[in-house]
Amino acid sequence: MSPRLMREAIRLSRKALRGHHGGPFGAVVVRAGKIVGRGWNQVTARNDPTAHAEVVAIRAACQRLRSFQLEDCELYTSCEPCPMCLAAIYWSRLRRVYYANTRQDARRIDFDDALIYREVAAPMAKRQIPMRQLLRSEALTVFAEWRRKPDRIHY
Repeated sequence: MSPRLMREAIRLSRKALRGHHGGPFGAVVVRAGKIVGRGWNQVTARNDPTAHAEVVAIRAACQRLRSFQLEDCELYTSCEPCPMCLAAIYWSRLRRVYYANTRQDARRIDFDDALIYREVAAPMAKRQIPMRQLLRSEALTVFAEWRRKPDRIHY
């Protein structure tokens, strides 16, 4: 646990705020005490709703380390991760997360993810965005091919 590294995440959150990149969020991915990926919210700057600080930092670290797994890395983020970023944290296999602000703090400045948390927990038929299954049998043929692929990369 490093206050210095959290201060860097907070500095990046300020950069996002002052640079009009998006929301006031920053993050760093750290390996063996060294920063290997930096990110700040760039949602409005890139017109990319997935360009959250944590996702940007994870992408930068993966590119730098040439790996899609960060199991020997930690994340320092200026705010508790949203559901999308939390999923990215699990997919990248980060071993630990340190955060500063809470989701309640974010809600107080109009970054409220409560709807998403509720929607993820809701049965598909009860979600606000309609989701309908289509052509499953055709899509399953691709999965079957993947299963037989001898040189697939497991993750």
